[in-house]
Amino acid sequence: MEGISYQRFPQIKIREMRDDFMKFELKKTDSSVANALRRVMIAEVPTVAVDLVEIEVNSSVLNDEFIAHRLGLIPLVSERAMAMRFSRDCDACDGDGQCEYCSVEFHLRAKCIGDQTLDVTSKDLLSSDHTVTPVDFSEAPASDDATDNRGIIIVKLRKGQELKLRAIARKGIGKDHAKWSPAATVTFMYEPEILINEDMMESLSLEQKKEWVESSPTKVFDIDPNTQQVVVVDPEAYTYDDEVIKKAEAMGKSGLVEIYPKEDSFIFTVESTGAVKAPQLLLNAIDVLKQKLDAVRLPEDTVDADDFGELGAHMRGG
Repeated sequence: MEGISYQRFPQIKIREMRDDFMKFELKKTDSSVANALRRVMIAEVPTVAVDLVEIEVNSSVLNDEFIAHRLGLIPLVSERAMAMRFSRDCDACDGDGQCEYCSVEFHLRAKCIGDQTLDVTSKDLLSSDHTVTPVDFSEAPASDDATDNRGIIIVKLRKGQELKLRAIARKGIGKDHAKWSPAATVTFMYEPEILINEDMMESLSLEQKKEWVESSPTKVFDIDPNTQQVVVVDPEAYTYDDEVIKKAEAMGKSGLVEIYPKEDSFIFTVESTGAVKAPQLLLNAIDVLKQKLDAVRLPEDTVDADDFGELGAHMRGG
Protein backbone atom coordinates (compact mmCIF):
# COMPACT_ATOMS: atom_id res chain seq x y z
CA MET A 1 0.00 0.00 0.00
CA GLU A 2 1.22 3.49 -0.88
CA GLY A 3 2.21 5.76 1.95
CA ILE A 4 3.04 2.95 4.40
CA SER A 5 6.63 2.90 5.66
CA TYR A 6 8.23 -0.11 7.28
CA GLN A 7 11.36 1.84 8.20
CA ARG A 8 12.85 1.07 11.61
CA PHE A 9 15.49 2.77 13.69
CA PRO A 10 17.52 0.09 15.51
CA GLN A 11 19.09 1.01 18.83
CA ILE A 12 22.12 -0.45 20.60
CA LYS A 13 22.57 -0.39 24.36
CA ILE A 14 25.97 -1.40 25.74
CA ARG A 15 25.90 -3.68 28.78
CA GLU A 16 29.55 -4.70 29.10
CA MET A 17 32.56 -3.65 27.07
CA ARG A 18 36.19 -4.76 27.18
CA ASP A 19 38.86 -5.04 24.51
CA ASP A 20 38.23 -8.76 24.02
CA PHE A 21 34.57 -9.05 25.06
CA MET A 22 31.35 -7.15 24.54
CA LYS A 23 27.72 -7.62 25.49
CA PHE A 24 25.00 -5.37 24.12
CA GLU A 25 21.29 -5.15 23.35
CA LEU A 26 19.99 -4.62 19.84
CA LYS A 27 16.43 -3.28 19.92
CA LYS A 28 13.71 -2.08 17.55
CA THR A 29 14.65 -4.35 14.67
CA ASP A 30 14.00 -7.93 13.55
CA SER A 31 15.93 -11.19 13.41
CA SER A 32 17.05 -10.65 9.79
CA VAL A 33 19.04 -7.56 10.77
CA ALA A 34 20.37 -9.21 13.94
CA ASN A 35 21.57 -12.24 12.00
CA ALA A 36 23.04 -10.06 9.24
CA LEU A 37 25.05 -8.14 11.85
CA ARG A 38 26.26 -11.39 13.42
CA ARG A 39 27.33 -12.89 10.08
CA VAL A 40 29.14 -9.70 9.04
CA MET A 41 31.08 -9.64 12.32
CA ILE A 42 32.19 -13.24 11.80
CA ALA A 43 32.84 -13.36 8.07
CA GLU A 44 33.08 -9.93 6.45
CA VAL A 45 34.99 -7.58 8.76
CA PRO A 46 38.52 -7.53 7.28
CA THR A 47 41.67 -8.33 9.22
CA VAL A 48 45.32 -9.03 8.38
CA ALA A 49 46.76 -12.56 8.47
CA VAL A 50 49.84 -14.35 7.12
CA ASP A 51 49.04 -15.51 3.59
CA LEU A 52 52.45 -16.27 2.06
CA VAL A 53 55.41 -17.98 3.73
CA GLU A 54 58.88 -18.42 2.23
CA ILE A 55 60.95 -20.78 4.37
CA GLU A 56 64.71 -20.52 3.92
CA VAL A 57 65.87 -22.92 6.63
CA ASN A 58 63.81 -25.45 8.57
CA SER A 59 65.50 -28.24 10.49
CA SER A 60 62.72 -28.53 13.09
CA VAL A 61 60.51 -31.61 13.55
CA LEU A 62 57.60 -29.86 11.77
CA ASN A 63 57.43 -29.74 7.99
CA ASP A 64 57.16 -26.47 6.06
CA GLU A 65 53.41 -26.76 5.41
CA PHE A 66 52.65 -27.31 9.09
CA ILE A 67 54.63 -24.23 10.13
CA ALA A 68 53.03 -22.10 7.39
CA HIS A 69 49.58 -23.18 8.59
CA ARG A 70 50.40 -22.28 12.20
CA LEU A 71 51.70 -18.86 11.14
CA GLY A 72 48.49 -18.16 9.26
CA LEU A 73 46.38 -18.77 12.36
CA ILE A 74 48.31 -16.32 14.57
CA PRO A 75 46.03 -13.26 15.11
CA LEU A 76 47.66 -10.01 14.03
CA VAL A 77 46.69 -6.53 15.25
CA SER A 78 44.40 -5.33 12.44
CA GLU A 79 43.26 -1.87 13.54
CA ARG A 80 44.16 -0.40 10.14
CA ALA A 81 42.83 -3.30 8.06
CA MET A 82 39.75 -1.33 6.99
CA ALA A 83 42.02 1.26 5.30
CA MET A 84 44.27 -1.29 3.59
CA ARG A 85 43.70 -2.56 0.07
CA PHE A 86 42.87 -6.11 -0.89
CA SER A 87 45.88 -7.50 -2.76
CA ARG A 88 43.68 -8.47 -5.70
CA ASP A 89 42.57 -4.83 -6.06
CA CYS A 90 45.95 -3.15 -5.43
CA ASP A 91 47.27 -1.23 -8.43
CA ALA A 92 50.54 -0.34 -6.68
CA CYS A 93 51.85 -3.91 -6.97
CA ASP A 94 49.62 -5.10 -9.82
CA GLY A 95 47.89 -7.58 -7.52
CA ASP A 96 51.13 -9.24 -6.46
CA GLY A 97 50.22 -8.55 -2.84
CA GLN A 98 53.67 -7.42 -1.75
CA CYS A 99 53.61 -3.66 -1.22
CA GLU A 100 53.06 -1.26 1.68
CA TYR A 101 49.44 -0.59 0.68
CA CYS A 102 48.16 -4.16 0.78
CA SER A 103 50.65 -6.26 2.79
CA VAL A 104 53.02 -6.37 5.74
CA GLU A 105 56.29 -8.32 5.77
CA PHE A 106 57.50 -10.43 8.71
CA HIS A 107 60.83 -12.13 9.36
CA LEU A 108 61.66 -14.91 11.80
CA ARG A 109 65.13 -16.23 12.64
CA ALA A 110 65.63 -18.69 15.48
CA LYS A 111 68.34 -21.23 16.30
CA CYS A 112 68.75 -23.36 19.41
CA ILE A 113 72.36 -23.30 20.58
CA GLY A 114 71.85 -24.55 24.14
CA ASP A 115 70.82 -27.84 25.71
CA GLN A 116 67.40 -26.51 26.73
CA THR A 117 64.47 -26.68 24.31
CA LEU A 118 63.87 -23.33 22.60
CA ASP A 119 60.25 -22.20 22.19
CA VAL A 120 59.77 -20.21 18.99
CA THR A 121 56.69 -18.03 19.53
CA SER A 122 54.71 -15.27 17.85
CA LYS A 123 56.88 -12.74 19.68
CA ASP A 124 59.81 -13.85 17.52
CA LEU A 125 58.03 -12.54 14.40
CA LEU A 126 59.56 -9.19 13.42
CA SER A 127 57.17 -6.91 11.55
CA SER A 128 58.02 -4.27 8.95
CA ASP A 129 55.06 -2.22 10.23
CA HIS A 130 54.88 -1.40 13.92
CA THR A 131 51.08 -1.12 13.72
CA VAL A 132 50.65 -4.70 12.50
CA THR A 133 52.15 -7.13 15.00
CA PRO A 134 51.14 -10.46 16.56
CA VAL A 135 48.48 -9.94 19.23
CA ASP A 136 50.06 -9.59 22.67
CA PHE A 137 48.20 -11.61 25.29
CA SER A 138 50.53 -10.59 28.14
CA GLU A 139 47.85 -8.22 29.49
CA ALA A 140 45.58 -11.20 30.12
CA PRO A 141 45.27 -12.38 33.75
CA ALA A 142 48.63 -13.83 34.68
CA SER A 143 48.88 -17.49 35.62
CA ASP A 144 51.44 -19.36 37.67
CA ASP A 145 53.18 -20.47 34.48
CA ALA A 146 55.22 -17.54 33.15
CA THR A 147 55.48 -19.15 29.70
CA ASP A 148 51.80 -18.40 29.10
CA ASN A 149 52.75 -14.77 28.46
CA ARG A 150 55.53 -15.48 25.97
CA GLY A 151 53.30 -15.57 22.93
CA ILE A 152 51.78 -18.31 20.78
CA ILE A 153 54.15 -21.23 20.28
CA ILE A 154 54.97 -21.90 16.62
CA VAL A 155 57.51 -24.71 17.05
CA LYS A 156 60.01 -26.06 19.57
CA LEU A 157 63.67 -26.42 18.65
CA ARG A 158 66.31 -28.69 20.10
CA LYS A 159 70.07 -28.03 20.06
CA GLY A 160 71.33 -27.42 16.54
CA GLN A 161 67.86 -26.98 14.98
CA GLU A 162 67.08 -23.77 13.13
CA LEU A 163 64.14 -21.94 11.57
CA LYS A 164 64.50 -19.01 9.20
CA LEU A 165 61.63 -17.63 7.14
CA ARG A 166 59.91 -14.63 5.55
CA ALA A 167 56.14 -14.18 5.73
CA ILE A 168 53.74 -11.82 3.97
CA ALA A 169 50.50 -10.83 5.73
CA ARG A 170 47.58 -9.61 3.62
CA LYS A 171 44.10 -8.23 4.15
CA GLY A 172 41.21 -10.69 3.93
CA ILE A 173 37.82 -11.66 5.35
CA GLY A 174 36.58 -14.71 7.21
CA LYS A 175 34.38 -15.69 4.27
CA ASP A 176 37.57 -16.49 2.33
CA HIS A 177 39.36 -18.28 5.19
CA ALA A 178 38.79 -18.61 8.94
CA LYS A 179 42.25 -17.16 9.68
CA TRP A 180 40.88 -13.73 8.70
CA SER A 181 37.88 -13.89 11.03
CA PRO A 182 38.20 -11.30 13.84
CA ALA A 183 35.62 -13.02 16.05
CA ALA A 184 36.18 -16.00 18.29
CA THR A 185 32.41 -16.23 18.70
CA VAL A 186 29.36 -14.04 18.14
CA THR A 187 26.00 -15.16 19.49
CA PHE A 188 22.62 -13.55 20.01
CA MET A 189 19.40 -14.59 21.69
CA TYR A 190 15.88 -13.22 21.86
CA GLU A 191 15.33 -11.31 25.09
CA PRO A 192 12.74 -13.38 27.01
CA GLU A 193 9.64 -11.92 28.64
CA ILE A 194 8.46 -14.04 31.60
CA LEU A 195 4.98 -13.63 33.08
CA ILE A 196 4.04 -15.58 36.23
CA ASN A 197 0.36 -16.13 37.08
CA GLU A 198 0.51 -14.90 40.69
CA ASP A 199 -2.96 -16.18 41.63
CA MET A 200 -2.19 -19.69 40.41
CA MET A 201 1.25 -19.60 42.05
CA GLU A 202 -0.38 -18.77 45.41
CA SER A 203 -2.34 -22.00 45.23
CA LEU A 204 0.90 -24.02 45.40
CA SER A 205 2.52 -25.10 48.63
CA LEU A 206 6.07 -24.08 49.47
CA GLU A 207 7.34 -27.57 48.57
CA GLN A 208 5.57 -27.43 45.22
CA LYS A 209 7.06 -24.03 44.53
CA LYS A 210 10.56 -25.35 45.29
CA GLU A 211 9.96 -28.36 43.07
CA TRP A 212 8.80 -26.14 40.25
CA VAL A 213 11.73 -23.71 40.61
CA GLU A 214 14.22 -26.59 40.61
CA SER A 215 12.75 -28.02 37.40
CA SER A 216 14.51 -25.26 35.45
CA PRO A 217 18.00 -26.40 34.28
CA THR A 218 19.27 -22.84 34.75
CA LYS A 219 18.67 -20.49 37.67
CA VAL A 220 15.93 -18.35 36.21
CA PHE A 221 13.61 -18.41 39.24
CA ASP A 222 14.07 -18.40 43.01
CA ILE A 223 11.96 -18.14 46.15
CA ASP A 224 12.10 -14.94 48.18
CA PRO A 225 13.08 -16.01 51.74
CA ASN A 226 10.95 -13.26 53.27
CA THR A 227 7.71 -13.43 51.29
CA GLN A 228 7.97 -17.08 50.09
CA GLN A 229 7.03 -15.79 46.64
CA VAL A 230 8.53 -17.12 43.40
CA VAL A 231 10.51 -14.37 41.69
CA VAL A 232 12.39 -14.09 38.40
CA VAL A 233 16.07 -13.57 39.27
CA ASP A 234 17.69 -13.91 35.85
CA PRO A 235 15.38 -13.96 32.83
CA GLU A 236 18.31 -14.13 30.40
CA ALA A 237 19.41 -17.45 31.88
CA TYR A 238 16.33 -19.02 30.31
CA THR A 239 17.30 -21.28 27.40
CA TYR A 240 13.84 -21.79 25.88
CA ASP A 241 13.85 -25.40 27.06
CA ASP A 242 10.19 -25.28 28.22
CA GLU A 243 10.99 -27.43 31.28
CA VAL A 244 9.13 -25.15 33.71
CA ILE A 245 6.11 -25.13 31.38
CA LYS A 246 6.10 -28.93 31.20
CA LYS A 247 6.48 -29.14 34.98
CA ALA A 248 3.53 -26.80 35.49
CA GLU A 249 1.39 -28.92 33.15
CA ALA A 250 2.44 -32.09 35.03
CA MET A 251 1.30 -30.42 38.27
CA GLY A 252 -2.05 -29.62 36.71
CA LYS A 253 -1.27 -25.91 36.60
CA SER A 254 -1.25 -25.18 32.90
CA GLY A 255 -0.75 -21.43 32.38
CA LEU A 256 1.28 -21.03 35.58
CA VAL A 257 3.94 -19.21 33.58
CA GLU A 258 4.05 -17.71 30.10
CA ILE A 259 7.38 -17.09 28.37
CA TYR A 260 7.62 -15.12 25.15
CA PRO A 261 10.65 -14.12 23.10
CA LYS A 262 10.63 -10.39 22.35
CA GLU A 263 10.61 -10.33 18.56
CA ASP A 264 12.40 -6.97 18.34
CA SER A 265 14.98 -7.25 21.11
CA PHE A 266 18.21 -9.27 21.01
CA ILE A 267 21.11 -9.78 23.38
CA PHE A 268 24.51 -10.11 21.67
CA THR A 269 27.69 -11.59 23.07
CA VAL A 270 30.90 -10.89 21.13
CA GLU A 271 34.34 -12.37 21.79
CA SER A 272 37.27 -11.09 19.74
CA THR A 273 40.39 -13.01 18.70
CA GLY A 274 42.36 -9.88 19.56
CA ALA A 275 42.97 -8.85 15.96
CA VAL A 276 40.32 -6.15 16.34
CA LYS A 277 39.01 -4.94 19.69
CA ALA A 278 35.45 -6.05 20.36
CA PRO A 279 33.95 -2.49 20.34
CA GLN A 280 35.79 -1.67 17.09
CA LEU A 281 34.63 -4.98 15.63
CA LEU A 282 31.02 -3.89 16.09
CA LEU A 283 31.67 -0.47 14.54
CA ASN A 284 33.47 -2.04 11.57
CA ALA A 285 30.63 -4.53 11.11
CA ILE A 286 28.09 -1.69 11.02
CA ASP A 287 30.24 0.11 8.44
CA VAL A 288 30.46 -3.01 6.26
CA LEU A 289 26.71 -3.61 6.59
CA LYS A 290 25.99 0.00 5.61
CA GLN A 291 28.23 -0.38 2.53
CA LYS A 292 26.38 -3.53 1.50
CA LEU A 293 23.01 -1.80 1.93
CA ASP A 294 24.18 1.32 0.07
CA ALA A 295 25.16 -0.88 -2.86
CA VAL A 296 21.52 -1.83 -3.40
CA ARG A 297 19.92 1.52 -2.59
CA LEU A 298 19.30 4.44 -4.93
CA PRO A 299 22.01 7.16 -4.75
CA GLU A 300 19.54 9.78 -3.46
CA ASP A 301 18.57 7.44 -0.60
CA THR A 302 22.14 6.92 0.60
CA VAL A 303 22.86 8.62 3.90
CA ASP A 304 26.34 8.99 5.37
CA ALA A 305 25.53 8.87 9.08
CA ASP A 306 27.74 8.37 12.12
CA ASP A 307 25.17 7.81 14.87
CA PHE A 308 26.96 5.26 17.00
CA GLY A 309 26.06 7.14 20.19
CA GLU A 310 27.61 5.74 23.36
CA LEU A 311 29.82 3.25 21.50
CA GLY A 312 31.15 5.84 19.05
CA ALA A 313 31.94 8.25 21.86
CA HIS A 314 33.85 5.52 23.70
CA MET A 315 35.94 4.63 20.64
CA ARG A 316 36.70 8.33 20.00
CA GLY A 317 37.88 8.73 23.59
CA GLY A 318 34.78 10.61 24.77
